[in-house]
Parts: sequence; C-alpha cells; structure tokens
Amino acid sequence: MNPTPSKFGYNTAAASGALFDESLRQHMLRVYNYMGLGLVITGIVAFIVGNTPALYVPIFNSPLKWVVMLAPLAFVFFFSFRIQTMSAATAQMTFWAFCAVMGLSLASVFLVFTGTSIARTFFIAATMFGATSLYGYVTKRDLAKAGSFLMMGLIGVVIASVVNIFLGSSALQFAISVIGIVVFVGLTAWDTQNIKQQFAENIDQESQQKMAVFGALSLYLNFVNIFQLLLNFTGERE
Repeated sequence: MNPTPSKFGYNTAAASGALFDESLRQHMLRVYNYMGLGLVITGIVAFIVGNTPALYVPIFNSPLKWVVMLAPLAFVFFFSFRIQTMSAATAQMTFWAFCAVMGLSLASVFLVFTGTSIARTFFIAATMFGATSLYGYVTKRDLAKAGSFLMMGLIGVVIASVVNIFLGSSALQFAISVIGIVVFVGLTAWDTQNIKQQFAENIDQESQQKMAVFGALSLYLNFVNIFQLLLNFTGERE
C-alpha cells in the first residue's frame, strides 16, 4: 500500500483550504474597510453640517429636512434593486454617496446632543458592534433561524417608529429603542455570518468587490442604527 498519493492529496487539500481561508480573510477585511471609510465620510459630513449654521439652518428649518431624512432610505432601495446590474466601481461610488447623504441626515445629532456624549456613544456602539460581528464570524452555530426572527422584529420596530411619529409617546420610544438595539445587534452577527457564507473563491473579482460593498452597506446600517438608538440612553442634550 503506497501512502505517497494520499500524503500528496492531504497536502493539496490543506493548501487549498489555506488559500480559501486567506481569500476569505481578505474579503472580510475589504468589507470592514469599506464600512469604516463609509463611517468616516458620514462623520465628517455630519460634523461639518451640524456645526455650520449656514448649512444646517436652511436644511433643518425647512421642508428640505424631510428630503434629507428620506434620501438614505431611497439609496438603500436603489442599491438593493440595482446592485446586480452595477459595475463594482459604480457600486462603490453609490455607497460613498449614500454615506455622505447619511451624514447630512445625522447632522441633527450635533444640534441635539453634546459632542462628549456623541463620542462616548460612538465608542459604546463600536464595542457592541465589534463583539457581535466577531461572534457572527467565528461561531459554528447557524444563525439563519435567528435571522428570520430578527427580520420580523425589524419590521415591527419600523412600524412602531412610524406610528410613534404621530403619537409622540416617550414610553413607546423607550420600548422601540430597547428592542431596536437588540434587533440590530443580532442582525450584526447574522449579516456577518451571511457575508462569510456567501463568499466564494471561484467567482470573478468584479463580483467579489460588489459583494464586499453590499456587505459593507449591511453592516454600516446596523452600526448606524445601534448608534442612533443608544443616543436615546447615553446622549446628553445640549
């Protein structure tokens, strides 16, 4: 019995597995880099607009504020329906534009909360996000069932938020914030696992880049929502 072919077979399989792991690591790093740069763009735009009266007064003291508030949602829908037909370069540019528009929308937090509490909340949100995303990446547990439940919770949070625009209930807002944080923390782990599982080494580079951009968008949205909801608890008003 000759063990040599078997030995070579194991070596080939190990090398193939190592190459895939390295490709996956590079893909996840690309996702996090896109997301991180997107947050930087959002933060810069929000800070500049939120601290410049000549910019925020015409926006937030007029009906234009509704355009600014709803524009990010329009971007998300556009992205979701057109990502398959976009080039990788177009997907990236659309993502950067979305992050800038989100910055306009988030500029209002600098008008309501102190800079110290915003920074503190950001680091709390980053810690929560990092821990749950890491869990989603390393866990062997299938989060698909939890993901379905979380999506139902997300729909409930959105509906309750719309209803509370008209009710203005502080108790309902408190419940929305608590449930929303739980939902988006859970979605962070689920989305991270999905990004990892959907990666395929044999697809072309163009598709991998678009997957990375769309994955960054999913994680970016989770982080921003965690941050905004946490502000209701840790933010100190001006």
